[in-house]
Amino acid sequence: MTSALDPVEFRRQGHMMVDFIADYYQNIDKYPVLSQVDPGYLRKRLPESAPDNPEPIETILQDVQEHIVPGLTHWQSPSFFAYFASNVSIAGFLGEMLSTGFNVVGFNWVSSPAATELESIVMDWLGNLLSLPKSFLFSGNGGGVIHGSTCEAIVCTMAASRDQMLSRIGGDNIGKLVVYGSDQTHSALQKASQIVGINPKNFRAIEATRSTTFALSPESLKLAISSDIEAGLVPLFLCATVGTTATTAVDPLGPLCDVAKHHGMWVHVDAAYAGSACICPEFRHFIDGIEGVDSFSFNAHKWFFTGLDCCCLWVKNPGALISSLSANPEFLRNKPTDSKQVVDYKDWQIALSRRFRAMKLWLVLRSYGVVNLRNFLRSHVKMAKLFEGLVAMDQRFEIVVPRNFSMVPPTTPTSNSFHQNGIEINVEKCTNEVNCKLLEAINASGRVFMTHAMVGGMYVIRCAVGVTQTEEKHIAMAWKVVQEHADVILKNNGDDGDANLKLPLLDKIA
Repeated sequence: MTSALDPVEFRRQGHMMVDFIADYYQNIDKYPVLSQVDPGYLRKRLPESAPDNPEPIETILQDVQEHIVPGLTHWQSPSFFAYFASNVSIAGFLGEMLSTGFNVVGFNWVSSPAATELESIVMDWLGNLLSLPKSFLFSGNGGGVIHGSTCEAIVCTMAASRDQMLSRIGGDNIGKLVVYGSDQTHSALQKASQIVGINPKNFRAIEATRSTTFALSPESLKLAISSDIEAGLVPLFLCATVGTTATTAVDPLGPLCDVAKHHGMWVHVDAAYAGSACICPEFRHFIDGIEGVDSFSFNAHKWFFTGLDCCCLWVKNPGALISSLSANPEFLRNKPTDSKQVVDYKDWQIALSRRFRAMKLWLVLRSYGVVNLRNFLRSHVKMAKLFEGLVAMDQRFEIVVPRNFSMVPPTTPTSNSFHQNGIEINVEKCTNEVNCKLLEAINASGRVFMTHAMVGGMYVIRCAVGVTQTEEKHIAMAWKVVQEHADVILKNNGDDGDANLKLPLLDKIA
């Protein structure tokens, strides 16, 4: 029997796997971007039980091609414009290969010193690129850790803030703690508050309106906090966002911190999507006020060419995380930990085990360098501007919310209703229905994949560009697909070009 980790066989099969993946990328344009299969398709194709005897890798890869690939939505297709991108690169791949090849479980320093120390170094590198205050870096008594997701980062920081607050007001008062965000804040905040034990009635999603370009208003936050204090509740945690999912709105960090700090609240900044852009000097101002927050996170696996999973979290007070998340059984005791001279990342996260995620981030930073990484990001912004120009030339679509990063947002119709043949037409309802039909038609074509958002009661189509291989030709093609289907949809709806039936198209590039 051949060893399960025979170097010679690994080399042979590894070359085959690299060739398979390279061929996949070379031919990725040929696949429908959105998978066209029906639910349950795969169970009909695969055996009911695992094989008793080994099967050759050639057979397995053939099954991958015939049965798995058709069921993939191709996130790395240059015509993938849905959600936010989760882009990758050669360096990200190779870093993942090294991490998996070493397969260390770096829960504490002694379990693999290089894994811990590289993570600390890389997080300081990135913190410097973002011009974070020294208080967030290891050199300034703060520090950074790599988590799997934003949700994990929020859970950990909220747990730390909860325990800090309860140490002051007493554990029996956990039912009084209140968490704040806007109605544009990612749902990860609500999930985290449930996990941490916040009373569901004490979760505040404050309405953000067009008057603030859908950013959280400090005045609205102040009013919500005042109301809660009058009711005998205790403000605990604010999650501000830099680059919301629906409109890439940017919450004003400085003014929000002024409100929150008056009440001793923990302020976390979720910059999952937009944080990457802030390594470019021209975008850095979007995180002005960061010196007033307690923690900051962004996902390198979204727009930083690193691949899932890689959420970078910085905290000013690592001791707060450690106090809430550490557990020290006898079998993990060791002299380096007892010396207090090392970082044990198990105490900065939920799980004990952890992957060597820093390896791929290190390779990305070294393989491309800061100059190229900034230019990659700027190229996506340039494509956003191209798409913005194409949208602006079509009178059926309007742009209203200012573009912050690589987003070209939509507007509502020019009026809420109008009369046609003596009948009052609700334009907003009409537009929503048309956009829903339009998006379904676009995605059914297989040529592109886009998703939607609801903004101020309006159903809008989001076109997000950020995949590594996307080029200007793909932007032009995507707009052509939108126009072709809009022509058909509007014709079938009997539109004669009335300006009141403009379509809100929200395109998020990145």
